Amino acid sequence: MFGTSGIRGRIGDEVTCDLSLSVGRAVASEGYDRVVVGRDARESGEMLADAAVSGLRECGADAVRLGEVATPTVSRSVGWVDADAGLMVTASHNPAPDNGLKLWNPSGQAFGERQREAIASRVRAENFELRAWNELGEVGEWNEATERHARALVRGAAPGDLSIAVDVGNGVGGVTAEALRRLGHEVRTLDDRPDGSFPARPSEPTAENCRALSEFVGATDADLGIAHDGDADRMRAVTGRGEFVSGDLLLALFAREAASPGDEVAVPVDTSLTVADLLESQGVSVSRTRVGDVYVAERATDAGVAFGGEPSGAWIWPDETLCPDGPLAACRLAGLVSRQGSLDALVGEVESYPLRRGSVETGQKEAVVERVREQVTAAYDDVATMDGVRVGTDDGWFLVRASGTQPLVRVTAEARSEARTDELFAEARALVEDASR
Repeated sequence: MFGTSGIRGRIGDEVTCDLSLSVGRAVASEGYDRVVVGRDARESGEMLADAAVSGLRECGADAVRLGEVATPTVSRSVGWVDADAGLMVTASHNPAPDNGLKLWNPSGQAFGERQREAIASRVRAENFELRAWNELGEVGEWNEATERHARALVRGAAPGDLSIAVDVGNGVGGVTAEALRRLGHEVRTLDDRPDGSFPARPSEPTAENCRALSEFVGATDADLGIAHDGDADRMRAVTGRGEFVSGDLLLALFAREAASPGDEVAVPVDTSLTVADLLESQGVSVSRTRVGDVYVAERATDAGVAFGGEPSGAWIWPDETLCPDGPLAACRLAGLVSRQGSLDALVGEVESYPLRRGSVETGQKEAVVERVREQVTAAYDDVATMDGVRVGTDDGWFLVRASGTQPLVRVTAEARSEARTDELFAEARALVEDASR
C-alpha cells in the first residue's frame, strides 16, 4: 500500500475517499491522538482530507486542519502544535490525475517502515477502534502554519540582495517567495497561482518541464532560478545563464557546504560519483541508502551525518528538519550564492561525469527487476541489491530499480566517458526491455 513516498495513485482507482477514511481510522487506532492534516492544490485533495479527518475523529483522535499548504509545512507543524503525527494529502510531483497520503512524525521525519506497516495492516484487516458517540475526536483549524514556516526559514538563512525567479509550478510552494523577499532578495514568480491541474507545466521540476524558467532567467538580470514540485518538498535550480543544474551537482554543492572533515553525507544508490569524489577531497564520506527521501532521512538521524540529499531534488539538513524542505533548500542556496559568487561559477568548480537516467514503463516492475537481477548476478562480479540491482564495472556502474511511486523501472548509468556511459545505459535498458517481454 505504501511506496517509498507514502501512498500514491490514480484518483477513483488506487486512491479513494474510502482509503483515506481507512487511513485516518488506522492512524487514530494506532494511538496518534492529535494529528495535523494538510493538502496540496489538487482538486481531489479537499475530499480526501475530509475523509481522513472523519476517520481520525471516528476513532477518537483530534484533527487540526492546516488547509492548503506545502508538505514541509505539515511536517514542521506536527511539532509546532504539539501533535502526535501529520497527514499530508498530496501526490507530490506526480501528474494531476493522481493523489495520495503521507504521514509524518513530530521530528519532521516521515513514518518509518514499521509505522507504515502497522497502518497498512489495520487498513487491510479493517481493524479499527471505533469510538462511541461521546468519545469522538474534535476538529480545529490552524491558519498560521505557512506564516510560521516563513519565519523559520528567515531565522535559519542569511540575508542577501540577489534577483531570484521562483517557479512555483501552480503548486503550494509560495512560502519560498515570501521568505526570500523577507531575506532581502528581489523575487519574481512564475505560475504562482495554486492549481492542481498544473496548467503551466507538469509538476515534476525537471530540466524539460522547467524550460520556461530557464529561458526567463537567461533572458533577464536574474541571478538564480528556483523551481518546486506540486507540494514543494523538492527544489531544483537554474543558474544566472539559464542553465538547469543537475541534481547531482546541486547535491555536491549542498553537501560540501554542510559537511566538515569526518562527517558523513547520506545519498541514495543512484547518486553520481561526482558527489563522492568531491567530498573525499574534503575528508567527508558518503553513506549510501535505498532510493527515497524516507531512507535518506532515516540515515540522517545517525550521529555524524551532516546532510542528506537525493538528485531528484529532496534536500535534508538534519539540524533543521528531517523532512525534505524545498523552501529551506531555496533559502540555503540563495545564501550560498550570495556568499560565494554566482551559481554558474560554483557549478563550474565541480568535476562532473556523464550520467544518464531513463525509465521503462511496465505493470510488472518488481518481477522485471528480479529477472534482471538473476541475469546480472551470473554475468558480473560487482552486484549490489540494496535497492534494485546496481552493477559496478571498472570504469562505471548502472542501476536498475522499480519506481516507488509509478509503474516504471528506472535505469541509471554513469562512467568516466560519454561513450562508455552510453554503452552501459544501453546495456541496462536492453536488460529491462528483455525482462519486460
